[in-house]
Amino acid sequence: MAWSTSQLAELAGTTLKTVRHYHRIGLLDEPERAANGYKRYGVEHLVRLLRIRRLVDLGVPLSDIPAVGASDERAEQILRALDAELAASIERQQRMRRELAEILDNRAAIDLPVDLKTLADDLPEAQRSFLVAYSSFLSPAAMSAIQEQLSAPPSDVAAQFETLPADAPEDVRRQLAERLVPVVRQQQQDHPILRDLEASSRRGGAVAQSVLAHALVEFYNEAHIDVLQRVHALLAEDDAGECRR
Repeated sequence: MAWSTSQLAELAGTTLKTVRHYHRIGLLDEPERAANGYKRYGVEHLVRLLRIRRLVDLGVPLSDIPAVGASDERAEQILRALDAELAASIERQQRMRRELAEILDNRAAIDLPVDLKTLADDLPEAQRSFLVAYSSFLSPAAMSAIQEQLSAPPSDVAAQFETLPADAPEDVRRQLAERLVPVVRQQQQDHPILRDLEASSRRGGAVAQSVLAHALVEFYNEAHIDVLQRVHALLAEDDAGECRR
């Protein structure tokens, strides 16, 4: 008894198109044809097709199936490489599941790194956006320092800064900058790594400068930027005074 191509495909749990593709690439030999021109497949074709399907289900690329079928040293190398690839994929998927669980169970923010989940509900939008941007270049140690810093209850002056309108008058900006200086100085003392974010960049100082500059313009208004520039100038002035003493 012989089978047609469609019957062979059905027996092997695949499709007519797949069987024809295996013929084209040389994985499955063409059978003899009957007098009427139709292909006549036998058990040896079914066994070969089932073996091919088994290797495909294991993730072996079609181009490697002849080598794996030969059961030589090359076959072992292919299978070990495939096993390592699958292990890495499983580890990645398990990490993704853990992060999804944090989002679903603990209402963590989907856009923030999972280790910053505890900050998600309380952060102003600008700070949330900054955190996402920071995660693209800062070292884990620097991100951990930022998390610790932001986990503390926000001060009144920090809250005033976040709600500062773009048209805030000059005297409001000046006073706010003066009030922010000791807050920033204390933060730098508590977390020295934050004194120089460029030094904490995993991608170099130029990348850090670029991300910070674009983020400031994108997420803060002109009054915010003016206050930050004033704070920077006052800190530099204080540092220079300390050096002269």
